[in-house]
Amino acid sequence: MRLLKVATCNLNQWAMDFSHNLNNIKESIVRAKEAGAKIRVGPELEITGYGCEDHFLENDTTSHAWECLKEILTSDLTEGILCSIGMPVNEGAVRYNCQVFCLNRRILMIRPKMCLADDGNYREPRWFSSWKRKPHLVDFKLPVEISEAISQTTVPFGHGYLQFLDTSVAAEICEELYTPNAPRVELALNGVEVFINASGSHHQLRKLNVRMDFIKNATCTCGGAYIYSNQRGCDGGRLYFDGCACVAINGDVVAQGSQFSLKDVEVVTAQVDLDAVVSYRGSFSSSREQASNAPEVPHVMIPYKLCQPFSFQDFPSIPIKIRYHSPEEEIGYGPSCWLWDYLRRSGASGFLLPLSGGADSSAVAAIVGCMCQHVIEAIFNGEEQVKADAIRIGQYRNGEFPKDSKEFAKRIFYTVFMGSENSSEETTMRARVLSDEIGSWHIDLKIDNVVSALISVFHSLTGKRPFYKVDGGSNTENLALQNIQARVRMVIAFMLASLMPWVQSKSGFYLVLGSSNVDEGLRGYLTKYDCSSADINPIGSISKQDLRSFLRWGAKALEYPSLADIEAAPPTAELEPIRTNYTQLDEVDMGMTYEELSVYGRLRKIFRCGPVSMFQYLCQRWYGRLAPSEVADKVKYFFKYYSMNRHKMTVLTPSYHAESYSPEDNRFDLRQFLYNTRWPFQFQKIDELVKESEAQKATSPRSSGPTDAEAAAAHGSGMGVAAAGSGNPKVGL
Repeated sequence: MRLLKVATCNLNQWAMDFSHNLNNIKESIVRAKEAGAKIRVGPELEITGYGCEDHFLENDTTSHAWECLKEILTSDLTEGILCSIGMPVNEGAVRYNCQVFCLNRRILMIRPKMCLADDGNYREPRWFSSWKRKPHLVDFKLPVEISEAISQTTVPFGHGYLQFLDTSVAAEICEELYTPNAPRVELALNGVEVFINASGSHHQLRKLNVRMDFIKNATCTCGGAYIYSNQRGCDGGRLYFDGCACVAINGDVVAQGSQFSLKDVEVVTAQVDLDAVVSYRGSFSSSREQASNAPEVPHVMIPYKLCQPFSFQDFPSIPIKIRYHSPEEEIGYGPSCWLWDYLRRSGASGFLLPLSGGADSSAVAAIVGCMCQHVIEAIFNGEEQVKADAIRIGQYRNGEFPKDSKEFAKRIFYTVFMGSENSSEETTMRARVLSDEIGSWHIDLKIDNVVSALISVFHSLTGKRPFYKVDGGSNTENLALQNIQARVRMVIAFMLASLMPWVQSKSGFYLVLGSSNVDEGLRGYLTKYDCSSADINPIGSISKQDLRSFLRWGAKALEYPSLADIEAAPPTAELEPIRTNYTQLDEVDMGMTYEELSVYGRLRKIFRCGPVSMFQYLCQRWYGRLAPSEVADKVKYFFKYYSMNRHKMTVLTPSYHAESYSPEDNRFDLRQFLYNTRWPFQFQKIDELVKESEAQKATSPRSSGPTDAEAAAAHGSGMGVAAAGSGNPKVGL
């Protein structure tokens, strides 16, 4: 029995903070060695941080990475342990995303990434090239300062593997795990037993099970031990990297790190039996046959042993049950950890949230409350860095530190209800009760005098006074009056965020939190530069449906019972006067339900549907419930307002990325923001298909499609027709 102790890491790196990143790397190596590991795997581009983006185009970035690697190599950190370290490397005139294998103060091999990520949030080909000369190794000339420091001039560079005296080790890098013709297939057929994967994989709701399935299947198909490392935390952008480092062998996961945590360094270890890999592979005749004539992959001979023989004190790690979080837990834990990283690294002293008592802003408040609970838990678990950050941010003195989440929230979290004559007592009370449950410093204020002053300025300038629609005004007047309220609230929010710390004799400033959800961004049901305009938005990529589920979960799990009442209330902007015969409702204003918006969003982005293909798909999905002409009206209505309001995405507050149909246009959903909102060609095609359908229906018996009951069950009872409203964008809290 050849036993091999391995270690993999979740590291909370920060793009371009080389000192912070280097310290995390050093600590992870020390912990791995203390645990007796012979292999240590770190995340992709761990020295620089994954999210450097165009900083990768600067030679300084690569030079600083080499300087950090030199510091590692000239110490005793790599003595007796194989370390895989991620960094950018220039080979000739080409920049590569690489894993550098180090052992005993020497570099054994540099492995460049062969399949770059270039979709969704990823733009790796903008900064790196893929290694195309595979399988092939070339002699790479090390930088002079490295050569002099470690007395080594060249190192093998390219696609190959390390052949030790007792086992063989090779790398895959992040995206290569998911490719159809993955490098591990050819490597496994060449006898490679240990695979390492350095990754920079971000969190997205319901995504982890896909990743874990790929890791299990990688070793289920090819056999072998698979050591997966990932970055964790906010490294400077919209993404939250969700860790979950793990070790798998022959289709079973034997070790798994946490997905959401405030730890900067987490090391996960496992003991793997490599003879079990040989036995597993030898049991499949097809695998043996393919291995017998597989193309040879070059390797580097290393006269060193990594394994230890059988003993009665050390045993192989046994398979474990993979830990998955529910979507509601993911919404609570992911954005709250992201907010903590953003807060502690931004220099801010806390958060300010315009809290309306509605579902969206209440969800944001609950996420901040969840963050405070995480901080207290981490402090009591002995996380000294979290404690130090909390003391600094909360401005504790004389050895005091936070011991209670509500007390901590009172120091770092302001909530403000900015009511008007259109606000109901119910929402006022809901905001107040929730703030008390969380512990935030809550402010109630009225904005009517500010709104009246602006209207008076307009009246003195033009001689005209606008009125709400319910009071006889036009749609133009009605919309303008709503926008005034919304934009006043934005100005007041930023003023309070700047000045309230000063009022309370605190230093610093507060970050303003936004609270528009992904569906409202998709529909454009928000006003430019209103309370959706903030410093950051933790729910900007989360659907209304998921947020409502989160509120129900949070009422019990977070012990904020008022969230249940908030979730049960009908969504309303409260920007128009309340009358006995009229109450403003979001879904009526939008002319569609939130559930329908989720369907439109997924079809538009995930299934890449334009107007015509969306119409065709929905005719099938809603067969027996809506006539083709009704489906056509809905599709055209959606695309009209989507394209009309797309320009709002250009100024959308930076949001935590959590949903695969996010319309955020900075990097994830790259489309124009000026459209012909009539969509004349596409809508004409839809009209032609509707006429064709009606003609077929008139001349032929009904086809054997699903019954009305079957159709309703197929897409859920909530997919009914929304009342056609004014189409006014949501403009308030």
